[in-house]
Amino acid sequence: SGAITEKLLDGLAARNVKATFFLCGYRVEQYPALAARIAQEGHEIGSHSDRHEFFTHMSAEAVCADLHKAEETISAATGQTPRLLRPPGGLYDPDVLASSVCAEAPVVLWSIDPEDWRVHDADAVTAHILRHAEPGSVILMHDLTDSSVTAALRVIDALQAQGYEFLTVSELAARSGTAL
Repeated sequence: SGAITEKLLDGLAARNVKATFFLCGYRVEQYPALAARIAQEGHEIGSHSDRHEFFTHMSAEAVCADLHKAEETISAATGQTPRLLRPPGGLYDPDVLASSVCAEAPVVLWSIDPEDWRVHDADAVTAHILRHAEPGSVILMHDLTDSSVTAALRVIDALQAQGYEFLTVSELAARSGTAL
């Protein structure tokens, strides 16, 4: 999201934290240089679809077309093919994905959702995450508002002070012995 994502990337770099970014194709089209920066700085790249439509409201063909377009757009901007998929809203039909080439990307969901896309209060988002964080948590956040980025950086600072380490999704899976 432009300057907001830049602020997040600056904060992650200052804290030596790598994250997994699930990118939407239409947003990458708006900010290709920013998508390239995400990749260049060593963050993991996943797909969050092209148009951010719920897969459960789409045909199998439409889902695959959307994912293919997202992959092309993300790859062109970042030089990386997204290897993970976070379906919009976490909504998907496993049969649709399994019956197509779309099955190549493991579906990644989350264990903590502070609904930062809806709750524009950095204090509330931070408190929610800190109440629920435990080793192995996957925290869902968005880079759409200043409050989300403020909360994300506060959470990193607080959890690092408690001895937590931040990993990309693939690193977390490897460390825990979880196959993606």
